[in-house]
Amino acid sequence: MSVQNFPAATIVGYPRIGRHRELKKAVEAFWKGTANRSELDAQVAEVQKVNLARLTELGLNADYAIPASFSHYDQVLDTLRLVNAVPSRFADALDERGILPLEGYFDLARGTQDQPALEMTKWFDTNYHYLVPEVGAQTSFELNPEELFAQLDIAKEQGVRVRPQIVGPITFLALAKAEDGTAPDFEPLSRLDDLLAVYEELLTQLTERGMQWVQFDEPALVADHQHIDAARLSELVSSTYGRLSAHSRRPALFVTSPYGDLAQNLEPLAQSGIEALHVDSVSADYSDRLQQLAEQNGLHLVVGAVSGRNIWRTDLRQTLKELEGLKGISIATSTSLQHVPHDLNLEESLREDLKSWLAFADQKVVEVLTLARAVLEGEDAVAAEIATASDALAQREKSEGVRVQAIRERVQEVTAQSGAFERPTTSERQQAQAFLNLPQIPTTTIGSFPQTSDIRKQRAAFRAGTITESEFDGFLREEIASVIALQEEIGLDVLVHGEAERNDMVQYFAENFEGFDTTVHGWVQSYGSRCTRPSILWGDVKRSGEGLEGSAFTVPWISYADSLTEKPVKGMLTGPVTILAWSFVRDDQPRVETAHQVALALADEIADLEKAGIKIIQVDEPALRELLPLRAAEQPEYLKWSVGSFRLATSQVADSTQIHTHLCYSEFNEVFEAIDGLNADVTSIEAARSRLELLEDLPATFDRGIGPGVWDIHSPRVPSVEKIRSLLEQAVDSVAPDHLWSNPDCGLKTRGYEETRASLVNLVEATRAVREQVAKK
Repeated sequence: MSVQNFPAATIVGYPRIGRHRELKKAVEAFWKGTANRSELDAQVAEVQKVNLARLTELGLNADYAIPASFSHYDQVLDTLRLVNAVPSRFADALDERGILPLEGYFDLARGTQDQPALEMTKWFDTNYHYLVPEVGAQTSFELNPEELFAQLDIAKEQGVRVRPQIVGPITFLALAKAEDGTAPDFEPLSRLDDLLAVYEELLTQLTERGMQWVQFDEPALVADHQHIDAARLSELVSSTYGRLSAHSRRPALFVTSPYGDLAQNLEPLAQSGIEALHVDSVSADYSDRLQQLAEQNGLHLVVGAVSGRNIWRTDLRQTLKELEGLKGISIATSTSLQHVPHDLNLEESLREDLKSWLAFADQKVVEVLTLARAVLEGEDAVAAEIATASDALAQREKSEGVRVQAIRERVQEVTAQSGAFERPTTSERQQAQAFLNLPQIPTTTIGSFPQTSDIRKQRAAFRAGTITESEFDGFLREEIASVIALQEEIGLDVLVHGEAERNDMVQYFAENFEGFDTTVHGWVQSYGSRCTRPSILWGDVKRSGEGLEGSAFTVPWISYADSLTEKPVKGMLTGPVTILAWSFVRDDQPRVETAHQVALALADEIADLEKAGIKIIQVDEPALRELLPLRAAEQPEYLKWSVGSFRLATSQVADSTQIHTHLCYSEFNEVFEAIDGLNADVTSIEAARSRLELLEDLPATFDRGIGPGVWDIHSPRVPSVEKIRSLLEQAVDSVAPDHLWSNPDCGLKTRGYEETRASLVNLVEATRAVREQVAKK
């Protein structure tokens, strides 16, 4: 296979939600039944056509420079559909041919009334969530390329030669879990040979369609895995890509390795016979390892020199310096651009100096093209672009608010104090909190209640100036009163105010902290049709308002809710790690420094909640596992500062103040020691989709409250009393009833009130039944 036709500039993925979230709206309309399949298909095709037109307009017009990276929901689920690896419990989702159609695809993603959805967890160390395949000894693999070929046909109609983009076979099985009912020692990777037969058939069919390149994404090769020995993984790399390279009828193979360093997998992959290899030079320092391997193996190097993970402008001069000595390479993004918004030019409200420091997906495409031109023609060919980037970066460094000496001195002073990260023993705190008089297995929710269309309309009207601040506040108070009344009617034990005043659990804090800015159109896919707008953390952080401590902003709403009930109401905050993980964080200083600044701002808010008489305060850290480095050797340092920042925020409270935290959608059994280290009085964890698997690894020394989620709120199912009760009974086998809490997996923002009421009624009824059962014992 010749590599002469590989483009000099490329990307390894592009946002697929649409510049204005057209895909989200189309898919959700289809789910609601307000749009039919043909209407969905038309919008899906339009999103793809607009993306292709935009990328070619920007300059990615060489053949195969653009990957076919569209997805209706998730790229791992797409691969599951491509190989028809449908779990046996979803047999009813197959059509009359035994193939998974789009409607069945959505059943696996969202669940049905009879079956919970596939488990969802973090995609490596990003804020994207993928659906976990379930593979067993009897799982059948069969090629189902209809959706992939539909993408290729749309591109062909547009006159664009794209390359198919597919999750690689090793990554697909490495991320899978064993299907229920398999032998205890079964591992999905044992089915690799069977899966490769389907990949070989796909290569043949792609060749028949005239494809010259295919892209296989293998991020699993840059991570350490608890269940896969590193030496064995390297052997699988060699055998897998040796086999695919030896296939007689195939396109050229382009393998990507985003998010980290291939380490021991670099050499076997380079020697396997593939034609092109992508490396992430933003996340890893490959230094002199690449050129020699490429020259020895006839391998074409594709260097991911422009970050696909953040929105900061690339330092073109420094990047070109790092590329010196590499010959005949192509330039690419380090990862798919699905992790960044579409286009900075849509942001008309951001101040101009801040915009000059940034690059969204479209701007990153231009950076890739600029670097590729410099590699081909020399730096003089792009001297103006280099100068513009350098000037912007220099201006950023000296801009007001980027470094505030008083904030930095306060952080140094507080963190140096003895006891800044410590609380008294668990038993002392539990005695001090006994006045709360909570029953065994208390019931609560995670924080948010449904964000109705009325709430969104009122918020939009306030921002547009068509209603006054007083009118909007009055509306929010009515919403809070309604949420409190509903919880009392249902019989929950610990209440929340519902968060009607918050549009997002991170953006709300960004709007009340200095050092942040927010976007209007900066949407990024989190999972499926769920999109978020990460805030931009560009400077030193404190609460907005006078002085270093700033002004309280959650207290008025929580205090009002607390005044409406005799039951305890939780104060609701987002933790420092999650604020960092779900923002685009400054890249000009170590994250621990930024985390400590955010932690102190939160500590100030917690102190004001205490002064207002709030006795339970929840500090959510759903992203704790998300930022965990992919290599084991780097993980202890991260866990030290991430746990430390949470404790810095929460340790200066009275013993009688009960601190809660919440974590979701990650493999938390891998970091239970860190969860224990958070030292929260109560920890609620997403667990329903995994059927409480995490409790199997709960340390015997864990002597505080824990609430394994018993209602999967990301599926449109109302869990029955029997289902919730069975999960609680299972939990009681692992957790002392005095430590067990009953709660949903996550906040209820995305659910409707009808299903919320029905589900919470069932949760309370099931919990009371288990309490009675425990009491009899």
